[in-house]
Amino acid sequence: MPLPSDERLVSLAQELLAQFHAIFGPHPGFRPAHAKGALIKGTFTPSAEAALLTSAPHILRESVPVLARFSDSTGIPQIPDTDPNARPWGMALRFYLAERVHTDIVSHSVDGFPTHTGDEFLEFLRAIAATKPESPHPNPVEAFVGSHPAALAFVQALKPFPASFANETFFAVTAYRFTNKDGVSRYGRYRILPVAGSKYIDDAEVAGKAPDVLFDELTEHLKSGPIQFRIVVQVAEPGDTVDNATIHWPEDRDLVELGVVSLTERVPDDAAEQKHLIFDPIPRIDGIEPSDDPLLELRAALYLLSGRERRSA
Repeated sequence: MPLPSDERLVSLAQELLAQFHAIFGPHPGFRPAHAKGALIKGTFTPSAEAALLTSAPHILRESVPVLARFSDSTGIPQIPDTDPNARPWGMALRFYLAERVHTDIVSHSVDGFPTHTGDEFLEFLRAIAATKPESPHPNPVEAFVGSHPAALAFVQALKPFPASFANETFFAVTAYRFTNKDGVSRYGRYRILPVAGSKYIDDAEVAGKAPDVLFDELTEHLKSGPIQFRIVVQVAEPGDTVDNATIHWPEDRDLVELGVVSLTERVPDDAAEQKHLIFDPIPRIDGIEPSDDPLLELRAALYLLSGRERRSA
């Protein structure tokens, strides 16, 4: 996982990392965003139809090992799951293809992203940092979302509290280019759908829950069987925007099922593994390529820089 060659992009990633620290405070050894998390091991089994969309190596095998990381938002490792700022939740998936060879999906529980570009996202983070309880209205965040409709839509999007991570739906932020063995390419966006179905809890009930309720439930859930998700791709049609994560595609777009992830056990050395693990939003495999969305290379740079910082803590 190399740093991008674009020096300005790397500089922007460094500014974003510094801004996350300014908002949430330094927490050495933890991620600057989605700091609180847990790892679960399992298996991915591809569907019969997946090869029609992509010739990616994990699609052409009978099954591959996977590692999932569920997380709360913010860079605060001790944030209660019940804190509204813990939403949206995150789910990252790593597919192991060979020794030191893998590909990842990084997703969260809201469809889309607040900004199109990294520069806009930095401006958004600066507005968050500048907004204080005593700030006059419109405060910096209100001013930003007031002039950025996509950010306003993201902030206002429903983020209900799931009964379990096993009952939450997750969306990868950006589009990718999927190519099958015949050389046919189509753009698509990942969705991760709970096999157990979506189930949410009223906020009044959430207030009385324990601070680690979602992570405690993971352990209890696994005692009775695997946690399963369907990995699907929402496929773009000609004319759909594929390089802007703030633009949604119509819900009638085809969904192609890639397969099922079955998560079966917690990782024993969870904290040490999380400190070392760096997810990569760039696929870096045959059959799945990044789109031209400007967030992709920036996120890769940010994840790598923060990962290096985390490992050295």
